[in-house]
Amino acid sequence: MSEPRLGVAIVTMGNRPKDVDALLESVAKQDVPPTRVVVVGNGTELPDFPAYPGEVTTIELDENLGCPGGRNVALRRLREFGDVDVAVELDDDGLLVDPDVFRTIQRLFAEDARLGIVGFRIADEHGETQRRHVPRLRAKDPMRRGLVTSFLGGGHAFSMEMLARTGDWPAEFFFTHEETDLAWRALDAGWKVLYEPALLLQHPKTSPARHAVYHRMTARNRVWLARRRLPVPLVPVYLAVWTLLTVARTRSLGGLRAWAAGFVEGVRTPAGERRPMRWRTVWLMTRLGRPPLI
Repeated sequence: MSEPRLGVAIVTMGNRPKDVDALLESVAKQDVPPTRVVVVGNGTELPDFPAYPGEVTTIELDENLGCPGGRNVALRRLREFGDVDVAVELDDDGLLVDPDVFRTIQRLFAEDARLGIVGFRIADEHGETQRRHVPRLRAKDPMRRGLVTSFLGGGHAFSMEMLARTGDWPAEFFFTHEETDLAWRALDAGWKVLYEPALLLQHPKTSPARHAVYHRMTARNRVWLARRRLPVPLVPVYLAVWTLLTVARTRSLGGLRAWAAGFVEGVRTPAGERRPMRWRTVWLMTRLGRPPLI
C-alpha cells in the first residue's frame, strides 16, 4: 500500500465539547491531512466544529450504542466514502501532541501489507503511561515497540482491508474487552498487531472502574469472549484464571457482587457467533508473550 489514505473516526456522548474541539484542532495540525473526518454523537446532538478547518461529517444517533457500536457507525460511513484505506480512531478526550502521527501511520501501513492494527501509546499530560495501557504482560517499559496480541482503544489505526475480512467491532459488548475480541480475530486471520509508542495520544489519567457498569460488563464480556474465540479446552482455564485475579484485585464487595452477576449473565445469555481461534494462533500469541489465558 503506497501512501494509504487516512480517515479519522471520533465517537462522543456530547459531554466533552471542549475536549473534542481540542482534539480536532490537533488533527488539523497534522502534517498529513486525513481524507475524511467523521464524528458520531452517541445518543446526542452535535454542534458545529469550527476548530477543524476542513469538512467534518457528523452523525447523530438517537441512542447510545456503546463505544464499539458507535465506532461501527463511523467505520460504516468511512467505508461508504470509498476513499479511506486506514481508519484512525481516537478517544474524544484524547489529544495528538506531535504533528507527524498521521505521517508515521501512513509509513507503517505502506511498509507492511499484513499490518492490520497499530496501537498508540497512551500517556497523561505529565508523560506517564499507566500499566494497564501497555498491551503486554511485562509492562514496565511503555517505550518498547513490537508485535503484540491486543491494542488500546483510546488511539489506534485499522487497515480497512483487514476489517473487511475480520468484521468490525463486537457492538453487543457495549463497553470493555471489545479490543481483545477484534485483535484475536485479526491475529487468527493472519494480520499483525503492532504497538508503536512513537504514536502518542495524550489522555487524562483515568480508571475504567469510574463507569457504573464496569464490573458487570467486564465479567459478562470476558465470558462472552472466551465462548466466542477460544478452543474448548482453554475456555474453563481462561475463566478460572481471571476469576482468581478478579477476586485478588477487587477491594469492593459491591464490585465483586456486580462482577459475579455479570459472570452469570455471560454464561446464560447468547455470546454471538462462535468462531474459535486456531491452535496455531494460540501458539503465535504464546510466542508473542501473551497466551490467551491471561
